[in-house]
Amino acid sequence: MNLQPVVDLVSADELGALHFIAIGGAGMSGIAEMYHLLGHPVSGCDQADSPTLRQLAADGLTTAVGHDPAHLVGVDTVVVSTAIREQNPELVAARSLGKRVWHRSAALAALMLGRRGVAVAGAHGKTTTSAMTATMFAAAGADSSYVIGSPLAATGSSSHLGTGDIFIVEADESDGSFLQYPTQVAVITNIEADHLDRWGTAKAYAEGFHRFATAACVQAVVINVDDFGARALSEELRATGARVVGYGEAADADVRLTDLDFEGTHASATLHAEGRSHRLQLQVPGRYNLANAAAAFAAGRVLGLDPQRLIEGAVAFTGTLRRFQLVARPTLNPNDPPERAVRVYDDYAHHPTELRAALGAALRAKGTGRLVACFQPHLYSRTRDFAEEFGIALCLADVIVVTDVYGAREDPMPGVSGALVADAARRHADPGTRVDYVPDKAELAAHLARLVQPGDLVMTLGAGDVTLVGPLLAGVLDQRASRR
Repeated sequence: MNLQPVVDLVSADELGALHFIAIGGAGMSGIAEMYHLLGHPVSGCDQADSPTLRQLAADGLTTAVGHDPAHLVGVDTVVVSTAIREQNPELVAARSLGKRVWHRSAALAALMLGRRGVAVAGAHGKTTTSAMTATMFAAAGADSSYVIGSPLAATGSSSHLGTGDIFIVEADESDGSFLQYPTQVAVITNIEADHLDRWGTAKAYAEGFHRFATAACVQAVVINVDDFGARALSEELRATGARVVGYGEAADADVRLTDLDFEGTHASATLHAEGRSHRLQLQVPGRYNLANAAAAFAAGRVLGLDPQRLIEGAVAFTGTLRRFQLVARPTLNPNDPPERAVRVYDDYAHHPTELRAALGAALRAKGTGRLVACFQPHLYSRTRDFAEEFGIALCLADVIVVTDVYGAREDPMPGVSGALVADAARRHADPGTRVDYVPDKAELAAHLARLVQPGDLVMTLGAGDVTLVGPLLAGVLDQRASRR
């Protein structure tokens, strides 16, 4: 297994001046901002300029483009993300100089010391559930601190340093870093094999969640009893006498959802808990989002927050960036009525289960138009392991476009490309379903522009830079409409 080691923590006050390698990432930037607000000298660099880097500089942090050991002058602690390779020149220099080098999870964990930690883990849904938790807790009067993997749509920020004693984190299991956090309330959305390039086997991956849920500081586990893997863990935990709060649609859920209703991009359900019923209403779509809200509600009740105010907070949640995010509504013809506009959404889905959830929600929202899915596989190892499942999930769409793999931290693998996914989709798609493989992502916007029809819902999907395609597509369509 290639996991992040758990390190012994020291107080954040003892870390001195900090330097963040790859500070522009959503998770890294939020942690860096918190240390800056606490009065630490904070610097950071990234391989390319970005709006995040410029915003950090405007806030008073020292930022740079490119990696240079000279950035380490006066630095006591160097913080790295999982994406940083060992041969990075700053990381090499930091180790040779004997500086403290911490993974971002340790730097975040140090901030949590002395507070009630709520860590949201799971194969899917971590970002939205942790963001909902922060939003609902705020409505219930808790000024919680939080660090989330994507900015909230309402605030544009992925972090907040609150005055209260609750600290909410999105706990990433991909590299084992979720084991680092001092967690009192452990939230588990689901357990489904992923990241086997690091964990090795599905069994080892599941055992990681068991370690997360049974850490010495954990006082309660909030867990999805509709999910097979999570339910199995919940039964193991209950057998040991652990405090477990199950949520979901199952008849034995402690926080139970019934009477689910979906209308466009909204969802609602009746939530039953502690002998009372509440009508849960959301501005975001999907059965999975109702489950996410139930998890946030359950965590809030464990911490003693008012149930009605938690429910009221749920309707205020407007999503996070890259999670069923509306990018644009371009028209193909300026004379068309609004319902003939093309809706372009973007979603971070990069696992077959996530694809099914996102596309399932899109199906309910598409109306009379077609659902056009544009998917970029993430990681060569994941594409190799799940190509068939990706292809099957994409068959929910009426039109399927697949591009090549976004390698991220991995080098290319012989014989592994996005064509594996496209071929699988062709094998499983209904007759007449169009499946295109467009390996060069630079051609995607123009290709999609040739395919779309009035009223279509287009969704770009993946954890890589496919997120750039939606705005480009909207620009092409707007230009075409203006010429008309």
